[in-house]
Amino acid sequence: MHPNSAFRSEDRELLEALIDQVGFAMVFLTTPDGPRVAHTPIVSTGDGAIQFHLSRGNALTRHLDGANALAVVNGPDAYVSPRWYEKRDTVPTWDYVALELEGRVRKMEPEGLEALLHRLIERHEARLEGEAWRAAEASEETWRKLFTGIVGFELEILAWRPTLKLSQSKPDGVREAIAAGHEANGSPALAQLMRLVRP
Repeated sequence: MHPNSAFRSEDRELLEALIDQVGFAMVFLTTPDGPRVAHTPIVSTGDGAIQFHLSRGNALTRHLDGANALAVVNGPDAYVSPRWYEKRDTVPTWDYVALELEGRVRKMEPEGLEALLHRLIERHEARLEGEAWRAAEASEETWRKLFTGIVGFELEILAWRPTLKLSQSKPDGVREAIAAGHEANGSPALAQLMRLVRP
């Protein structure tokens, strides 16, 4: 988390929207073998937890149940060029959005894992063009192999640590110039957030 308090947010609705829109996180844990990270799709339960699944062979899987872990959701990010400022006597920086979620992890029962998988499938299939793929199209054998190869987890969020570094320390005119620069250079989501999240 960035040390500048101007880059923090208590807007839970915005943070839940970030989890929903990104839908992917890195889960970190210090294991007996050293620090490890897993990359996984996530969903929010809406009541202070996230759910995810990992391969049984993942380096974190056997250590997560009962552990305190850190999940990080990365939102949009982009370089900020001094050329976008009226006064160019400054230095480059970076605008970004990140959310750290710390909490206790528990292993999910098979029923919970199955519900998580269906929720992930429905959510992400709905975002694609054309006719959605349905879980019923996979055979029982395919599902059996999947379930023997993965483990579901739920992380109860005990600490939300967001960073929304969106040039809030700059005057409005400069922020708009930076937002326009982001938009013109392939980062429209970041520009939109800059206009939405006011200092």
